[in-house]
Amino acid sequence: MERKGIAVRAGRWSARHRKRAILLWFAFVIASLAVGSAIGTKQLGNNQDGTGSSGRADAAVQKFFPQPDQEDVIVQPRGHGVTAHSPAFKAAVADVVTRLNKLSVVNGVESPYAPGNGGLISRNGRSALVQFNLPGDSDQVNDHVDQALAQVAAAQRDHPRLVVQEFGGASANKALSGVLSNDLHRAERLSLPITLLILVVVFGALVAAAVPVLLALSAVAATLGLIALPSQLVAFDGSASSVIVLIGMAVGIDYALFYIRREREERAAGHSSEEALERAAATSGRAVLVSGMTVMIAMAGLFLTGNATFTSFAVGTMTVVAVAMLGSVTFLPAMLAALGDRIDKGRIPWLGRRSRRRRTGVWARLLRPVLAHPWFGAVTAFALLAALAVPALGLHTAEPGVRDVPANLPVMKTYARIQAAFPGSPAPAQVVIQSQNVDSPAVRSAEARLEREALRSGEMGGPISVVANRARTLAIVQLSLNGDGTDTTSYRALDTLRNRLIPETLGQLPGVTANVTGTTAGSQDFSSLLSRRAPLVFAFVLGLAFLLLLVTFRSLVIPITAIGLNLLSVAAAYGVLALVFQHHWAQKLLGFTSVGGVTSWLPLFMFVILFGLSMDYHVFILSRIKEAHDRGMSTRDAVAHGIGSTAGVVTSAAVVMVAVFSIFGSLSMLELKEFGVGLAVAVLIDATIVRGVLLPATMTILGERNWYLPAFLHRRVPGRRVSAVAEPVARA
Repeated sequence: MERKGIAVRAGRWSARHRKRAILLWFAFVIASLAVGSAIGTKQLGNNQDGTGSSGRADAAVQKFFPQPDQEDVIVQPRGHGVTAHSPAFKAAVADVVTRLNKLSVVNGVESPYAPGNGGLISRNGRSALVQFNLPGDSDQVNDHVDQALAQVAAAQRDHPRLVVQEFGGASANKALSGVLSNDLHRAERLSLPITLLILVVVFGALVAAAVPVLLALSAVAATLGLIALPSQLVAFDGSASSVIVLIGMAVGIDYALFYIRREREERAAGHSSEEALERAAATSGRAVLVSGMTVMIAMAGLFLTGNATFTSFAVGTMTVVAVAMLGSVTFLPAMLAALGDRIDKGRIPWLGRRSRRRRTGVWARLLRPVLAHPWFGAVTAFALLAALAVPALGLHTAEPGVRDVPANLPVMKTYARIQAAFPGSPAPAQVVIQSQNVDSPAVRSAEARLEREALRSGEMGGPISVVANRARTLAIVQLSLNGDGTDTTSYRALDTLRNRLIPETLGQLPGVTANVTGTTAGSQDFSSLLSRRAPLVFAFVLGLAFLLLLVTFRSLVIPITAIGLNLLSVAAAYGVLALVFQHHWAQKLLGFTSVGGVTSWLPLFMFVILFGLSMDYHVFILSRIKEAHDRGMSTRDAVAHGIGSTAGVVTSAAVVMVAVFSIFGSLSMLELKEFGVGLAVAVLIDATIVRGVLLPATMTILGERNWYLPAFLHRRVPGRRVSAVAEPVARA
């Protein structure tokens, strides 16, 4: 019977028109990059990814009263006996003010000695702040801050007995961008050679190892160009590019591994090159499409968060997965047809065969007792995963804020100095007031009461400033919250401000709205949004994945067990995250300081990524099991055959992922550490305990019930049987 399906038709055409298919693929990649370069990717601007009260405040400020970036220069004595009123101290401050006023890119320079600026001198009289603004858009500010930093550095050299250092949004972003860029470049430099090395070990040949990397890199390159198109409608977060690279390399290499290994098995079984490619397309090609659709469904769940950053992540990852799928069923079979047996060029003697025999032997020995005693295997594996998942019950999120950044950076040392001398001032809260006339006596009186009560509460302090737009329809009251901006102290102060002080003052005036923004408010609103939207994301992802697997395997039991096993591995990964990062495990080993929780965006983001990636393995394995069962094998034999025949390729794919994700666990930024460790642990758990023990034990226990589909669904469920092709009798 003639094999049908998109993967088969695409693979057949590509193999027969290999030169045209390869040229079309590279033309597509080049055209995508050209389009992206021509129109540019529209990036999210400042204050465009907010939500809740802080999001409304940011939007109002952006629309009616755009604010320049504010920078602080702290001046402190290095020893004792010098105060802010000493001649040398005043001379240093005057020097800083003079230097900054000479810069055309700076305005609004405020001296601590100017009338009304007493709040810019610390309570102990040993520290002072010089404040100034950097007007312009984000690109201009990023360029202009260098001039300001240079002048502050020059003032520091001229006054060596004092500390003269700058901190603010622009200077911090520049320093942190450098750290993040170095981290990501380090990850890229390490991940590519490590991936190539693993693939060389897997295939035992240099050419075979290069093909998956070529597919993955070209898919990523095309996507980085293509995202310029949707970015014109939905602006992209800059970090989405890193996520695209990570996910694109993972799925691109996975899909190529699945396809190439199956084609080589069929060739080793004695089939012609054309027949081997068609069989690979009918089996692994189809599994790639189903796996890719599952990953895309999982990523689509991020749209439900309503957050601009998550939306850009969703668009980027869905695009790169779609491009990798396209390349897997067109470019890949064309390359395999063009190379033929030359794909084994650059063979390293004994390496590939010994590696495959070792993996196959290990899994065969593991499977025998699992299949002989499935209940023992299932209970043992479940108990182990449940034990790992228990700490997840106490998992809570905590915004690392400045604690996400290595404390030894010069910019963070400056932050610590300002925080100690002026608690809360590096990350102040902003009360954004909107009214027909913010200069009316009622509004001004309410503002004054708010300032007095804020200072009286003991949870907020100075310096306090009030500015209004020219139309007098918007005013910003800026005050400092106790704490470091993202700790319990800061959140308690924010709660007092939002829920007691504002309702008792500005909240009493009709026609007046007051929203609070700033680092603390933005973090709290983001966490609240995720807690509300997470159930919707979970329901959406699980529901659509269930329907896709139901149609693919025409079984009611298979999707239920697959989803259950994936959730169990995700829960175990959450538990490990809680143990490592919420408590104090492995702090010295990984080089971080615990903030008492996991960053708020990580659990939900990890869920959609892990659910999608782990389904890659499950769909590939289940397709092989279903294929064997459709040929007449018993479920037990089909399970042994399916897992045994996929052991090498799935283990290889998992090793690549774990190695790459582990690199992220070694980076300096805390959020990247959590991301890398969480993903590496989850993939490791899924590829060993779940796939090697729990999946075969569960399917063996269920037996023929795995394929149960109620009679009323037989005609209602679309789809067809998984292609049954003759199994190769030899291993590549």
